[in-house]
Amino acid sequence: MRLLMLGGTEFVGRAVTEEALARGWEVTVFHRGHHPAPAGTVALHGDRRAQDGLAALARGEWDIVVDTWSAEPSAVRDAARLLAGRAGHYAYVSSGSVYRHPRAAGIGESAPLVDGSPDAGDVEYPQAKRGGELAAAEAFGERALLVRAGLILGPWENIGRLPWWLLRMARGGPVLAPGPRDLALQYIDVRDLASWTLDAAARSLGGPYNLISRPGHATMGELLEACVRVTGGGAELRWTAPEKILEAGIEPWLQLPVWVPPGELHETLHQGGVDKAFAAGLRCRPVEETVADTWSWLERLGGVPPQRGDRPAVGLDPQTEAKVLGA
Repeated sequence: MRLLMLGGTEFVGRAVTEEALARGWEVTVFHRGHHPAPAGTVALHGDRRAQDGLAALARGEWDIVVDTWSAEPSAVRDAARLLAGRAGHYAYVSSGSVYRHPRAAGIGESAPLVDGSPDAGDVEYPQAKRGGELAAAEAFGERALLVRAGLILGPWENIGRLPWWLLRMARGGPVLAPGPRDLALQYIDVRDLASWTLDAAARSLGGPYNLISRPGHATMGELLEACVRVTGGGAELRWTAPEKILEAGIEPWLQLPVWVPPGELHETLHQGGVDKAFAAGLRCRPVEETVADTWSWLERLGGVPPQRGDRPAVGLDPQTEAKVLGA
């Protein structure tokens, strides 16, 4: 198979590229050149925001295109239109953020969507992803696969969620652990996302799929306890009720990554319907494997994970943590 990866040097794009190479596919990576493309790929350079930025893609044919763009939908529109006659299938990695809030627990791909336009420029993230979906579908029709990913964890993460927890556990000492301990989590390992996306595109699946584990694939306790084990930092988890955390002014999701307290937002982020993707072959590895492999990757980087410049840094500062634990 011939894959064109739009991106391919960071997180999701990197995982897709590595998976395709492991399968023996021919992989072309189109990127801006800020980071080296993985060995074994053909690298094409261009900036999708620049005039004539897609010139390197003027020639060539591919069986599958995978696109992870999360900014202006017009960039997806321009790439999809350019490639529609020279590529077999277009997989656009979208997001569960395209659904309107609040979203009822357990609902699948039929949930109401935010508005979006394939011609939009700089818009908010949910509208950008929805516009990207519309752009891919406009150019490729039934040959467009819309991968609505939820929370993504694993090696190459450049958002900082799981890396923050791992590095915090490695420091050791008492750790503010947001409860309840048995709070169900729903996420997907980036490598499982990559594998399913390539399988689905190769099978010519089209339309939207919620790509995330089943609710309760892991709990907050299982995630954090796995982080303690793999880091060996002697961290001591101090489970704290959600009410105490919120009273202290700590912001869920950003200051305590992955975690949101029980309630409406938890239903939206951690209780989505996934039957369609599992019927189409989705398999999710155990949380222990995701945590251990992410820690091994972090160690190879010297404990300094990459960070996307367009996303806020996550994590709780030590002073606030100590204050809440002391109370």
